[in-house]
Amino acid sequence: MRRVPLPLVLAAGVLLLLTSCGSSRADDGDEGRMPGAPTGVTAQAGSATTVHVMWNAVPDGTGIRSYEVYRGGTKAVEVPGAERMVDVIGLRPSTAYAFTVRARDSAGRLGPPSRAVRARTPARVAADRSAPARPGTLTGHPVGSRAVQLAWGASRDDRGVVSYDIAQGGTRIHSVGGAQTATVVTGLRPGTRYVFTVRARDAAGNLSPASAALRLTTPGTDDGRATSPTGFTAATHRADGAYYLDLAWDPPEAGGVITEYAIRLDGSTATSLEWGGDPPRGRARYSFYLGRTAGEEHRVRLRARLPDGTWGGWSAERTVVTGR
Repeated sequence: MRRVPLPLVLAAGVLLLLTSCGSSRADDGDEGRMPGAPTGVTAQAGSATTVHVMWNAVPDGTGIRSYEVYRGGTKAVEVPGAERMVDVIGLRPSTAYAFTVRARDSAGRLGPPSRAVRARTPARVAADRSAPARPGTLTGHPVGSRAVQLAWGASRDDRGVVSYDIAQGGTRIHSVGGAQTATVVTGLRPGTRYVFTVRARDAAGNLSPASAALRLTTPGTDDGRATSPTGFTAATHRADGAYYLDLAWDPPEAGGVITEYAIRLDGSTATSLEWGGDPPRGRARYSFYLGRTAGEEHRVRLRARLPDGTWGGWSAERTVVTGR
């Protein structure tokens, strides 16, 4: 975990989730069952040596601990249960591959494999340092309150475009094939403003400049309560003559991995918390320096940067006094 010292001005705001990265919650009656096979699995070559695999969340009463992605009969990669996509790397150019995905629940039980999906990596292009041209105008419109449809002009490359990367808020959220110039993004929040861009990728992995940004707002309203951290507590402790603020909370159920939080102190001073690697699963905890004076009152709250690239709702505000 990387701790960022106070004060730090927060920059304006994994992963946004698409059709193949949706989430759902199991009914209580599912407890005790082996997890089912993932659905909505897709595979798309991202370069001559990588394939991007995505899938839907598996409902399970006990919780999904991880997903295992198989290349043929060999496990290629395992990701935490909150993730719904991964790049399988180290592949051979000009090779056809079949991928399946299996879910493992918190009890350690491994579910059946998904249907197999196939992708073929393109030929390797030697000494290609020329990036594709910027994609054409990006357009789109909301499709209901939780999805948008996007389309863009094809990019040009001297040796061919292999894939397009779609980003939201600066974070890559999806990849589609080089012959595809449209997609539907789902898993969004009602009444929320989004910023999308598209970049083209060639077989050597060279990326084009990003397209012009497209700003869309989904219809409806969202008061943020469903995306707020819950069970938020704050306390102080003293060590080596200084006081520290101790925070604990349960991450919101956002259908993906949350790696960053904004912490608001006394209504104006803010610090940023970002985990490297795997973020905590379940209840999270964080402490930071307040000062050496006893009897100081502080107000604190926090919010998460959601997998769709937007900020969620603020937690309840807590008040602490150093030395008490």
